[in-house]
Parts: sequence; structure tokens; C-alpha cells
Amino acid sequence: MSVRSMTGFASVRKAGGPDELSIGLKSVNHRGLDLHFHLPPELEAIETGLRAILKGAIARGHVQIQVTLTRAAGSAAGLNGKLLSDYVAAFREAQKLLALPNQEPDINAALRMPGMLQMGGDAEASDEVAAAALAGVQEALAVFNRCRETEGAATAKEMHERTAALLGLVARMEEIRAGAAPAFLKRLRERMDELLNGANVDPQRLAQEAALAADRSDIAEELVRLKTHAAQVDGLLAGEGEVGKRLDFLLQEMNREANTILSKTGGLGDLGLTLTELALAAKSEIDKIREQALNLE
Repeated sequence: MSVRSMTGFASVRKAGGPDELSIGLKSVNHRGLDLHFHLPPELEAIETGLRAILKGAIARGHVQIQVTLTRAAGSAAGLNGKLLSDYVAAFREAQKLLALPNQEPDINAALRMPGMLQMGGDAEASDEVAAAALAGVQEALAVFNRCRETEGAATAKEMHERTAALLGLVARMEEIRAGAAPAFLKRLRERMDELLNGANVDPQRLAQEAALAADRSDIAEELVRLKTHAAQVDGLLAGEGEVGKRLDFLLQEMNREANTILSKTGGLGDLGLTLTELALAAKSEIDKIREQALNLE
């Protein structure tokens, strides 16, 4: 199973004896798995079975499941007498409670109520129709997941391109970092000369302070971790199963590394400005990768 998007759509038609079923699946992004069923009254009994099927094939997303049952021509419509009586009684009670003028209930409105007309007079669909509905959802699910895999592959391709761009920025920062220590020492010496106003300074002491300051400003570890995390992103995208949540955590870590680089490069003059620009570009790539990762299951 390849990486999947959380957005997808599928629609199939299925015969259930003389009747016909129309089944649709549609999903959008969601933190977890959120299933919403829209079933005709005759098929409400199979919701538990449908839920089990979908949970076995979908990990995340807000999923709408729409099933429509069309009875064969010639099937008689049965009236739900109890529901009609309850409707009329509620109408009379509301009329009395609100002191409304006497009038007759709207029968046309009553007949449009869900469950008022039972096609074929059956409160539940036949076993044949129920089995067809379950099989139809399985077929729709296969189409649905192929759709999500196609979109997931396109998303993964863009994310791979973004990680490649990020690695290019890291390589440039590594090149600049190699010349940062001498530049920092020179800048520190100039600053110390200004502060001491010509007084003698022990060169060894100055070198020690410069080494400590350079160590505090070194970004080698952050760059190594960025490369490692970028490789992990590519590895997750090449793997199988649910990857969205793991990618989100990994990208948070990458964003923190970029922020640390920005905090360390403020005192390196022109080199620092260049590193800052590169780190900001790296953050932009990370944010774009994260936006795409939010779409993945």
C-alpha cells in the first residue's frame, strides 16, 4: 500500500435483486477517522457492518458514506401509519399550545418525511439487498483508495522535491560555516579593540573567548539533524501505511532546528546575513512540506 491522500471520491451502482443501489464515498482531511453514514431507513441495520469494513481500510479522514436505494418499478409503497399518527398528534398539540387557528395538517409535508413511505412495505431491506449494499461499499472502497493513492503519489513527489531543495540549502550553509570561525574571531577582535581602546589584550585569552563564542554559534549539529530528518521524510514517503502523523512530528523537529540556526547566526556579519537568508529559505521549504503532509493519511 503506497502513501494515500486523505481526500478522495468514489461512486458505484449495484443491483440488489430487482432493486438498485447507488453508493458514494467522499472524504476530506481530519485529525482521526470520522465516519458519517447517510443510509435509507431500510438499510440502517447494516451500518455496523459498513463501519467495520471502512475501519479496516481507512485510517484517517472525514468520510461521508451515501447509500441510495431505488426500488424496482411496480413495488408498492406502504404508509407508515404510526409515524403519520404521531405527526398529526404533534401538529394538534403544537396548535393548542400556541393557540393557533384551527387548520388541517399538511399531508404533503407529512408524506415527504423520512420513513413515512416504505417502499414495498418492508421496514428493512431484504437479505439480498443488504448483501448487495455491503458488496457495493467494498467495490466503492477499492476505487476510493485508488483515487487516494494517485493523489498521495502526486503529493509525495512534490514533498521529495522540497526535501531535495532543503538539502541543497543545508549544503550551502555547511560551505559557509567552514569560513565562519575565522570571520567571527576577526569580528570579536575588532569589537574588543573598540571596548579596550588600545589596551593590551592577552592573545591566548582572546583566542579562548573566541573559541567559546564560536562554539556557541556553531550550527554543525543543527545542519546534521536537518539532513537526517530530511532523509527520514523521504524514507516515510517511500514506505507504507499511515504516515501523516509521523511526518507532522518530524517536520516540527525540523522547524525547531531551522529556528536554532537563525538564533545562532546573528553575530557573524555578512556571513551571518547569508546564513540567515538560507535558514529562512529552509524554513519556507519545511513549511511547504508540512502543508502537503497535512493532506496525507
